Amino acid sequence: METISDYLAKIDNPEHRAQMEVVFNWMKEEFPDLKSKIAWNQPMFTDHDTFIIGFSIAKNNFAVSPEAVVVARFSEAIKAAGYTHTANLVRFPWDKPVNYDLLKEMIEFNVSDKADCETFWRK
Repeated sequence: METISDYLAKIDNPEHRAQMEVVFNWMKEEFPDLKSKIAWNQPMFTDHDTFIIGFSIAKNNFAVSPEAVVVARFSEAIKAAGYTHTANLVRFPWDKPVNYDLLKEMIEFNVSDKADCETFWRK
């Protein structure tokens, strides 16, 4: 699996596949400078070869992983939006609308915060 299209093709549930296609198209429109790649069998977006956000799917949700620093910073906003999270990821239930404003804020924070980062992950 090498591209986002390859990843989407492997999602069995057509509704989940369609929702992820919308999310990835939104990513391309909102963040055209981010590079997409598949690593560890998951779609990721990077900026100057540093990790910005990753995606994964599960039975009841898709998850975004912007790194623990971002999840901690936005924890209250995540809860206020009706989502749950762990230390490293935020769960977006399939049956709820995607809060693109929150997603955008987390990505913008990561891009800005990691502007001088020279490694893939934060140290």
